[in-house]
Amino acid sequence: MKSNKIYFEDVFKFLNKLENESIDLAIIDPPYNQSIDKWDTFKSEEEFFEFTYKWIDLTIDKLKDNGSLYIFNNSYNAAFILTYLVSKGLKFKNWIVWYKKDGFSPSKTKFVNNQEVILFFTKSDNYVFNSEDVRIPYLSTSRIEAARKTGILKNGKRWFPNENGRLCPDVWEIPSVRLTEKVNGKTVKTLHPTPKPEEMIERMIKASSNEGDLVLDLFSGSGTTAIVSKKLDRSFIGCENNKEYYEYIVERLKD
Repeated sequence: MKSNKIYFEDVFKFLNKLENESIDLAIIDPPYNQSIDKWDTFKSEEEFFEFTYKWIDLTIDKLKDNGSLYIFNNSYNAAFILTYLVSKGLKFKNWIVWYKKDGFSPSKTKFVNNQEVILFFTKSDNYVFNSEDVRIPYLSTSRIEAARKTGILKNGKRWFPNENGRLCPDVWEIPSVRLTEKVNGKTVKTLHPTPKPEEMIERMIKASSNEGDLVLDLFSGSGTTAIVSKKLDRSFIGCENNKEYYEYIVERLKD
């Protein structure tokens, strides 16, 4: 199969055609079984997890031995998915909390949901992780500015801040697309109901791949992973079986 292309195809047909051990990094934003649309609706929880574990099994086969895997989902589903990935021999690295800053819906019967989960696994202990490429700004700018001159005494040693910021933690405070793309202060309906921010996908790609690596974009949706891969000089390959979404991705890649 040709890289730098999103295929209009069912996920299982696509994965069965894809060469084993060909993928350096997989970033997967699959259905959550939250009935957001037809593609996110299943008859039962059992059917949903049967579907989920089936594409996970095939995806594992496609990863190189030093490959990495990121999977989005809600916290409930992520708990089951994490256990399954561990049972398949993958190496757990992080349970990343995406603090979206906009709750799905208000609730007076439980705490308001204001996060999604991103599971970060690797296929082996030999994997790419470019920690220096994903540093983020320090929280206390005034304290850090003072530390640049004199440093801060830590454990008997004088510490000076890194010019590129602090190492990235496992809680990501990144606004959702619906918040960042408001028009006249109002949220605007997007073609795909759950697009992921480019900033977040960029962080994953920079951290877990190198230039020229091949990134897998299953359930491509709005095509953000493919777009960001292209911008960062990575190759990409993926699939989408919704015709409207697929045509939108094709146009985005042209631009």
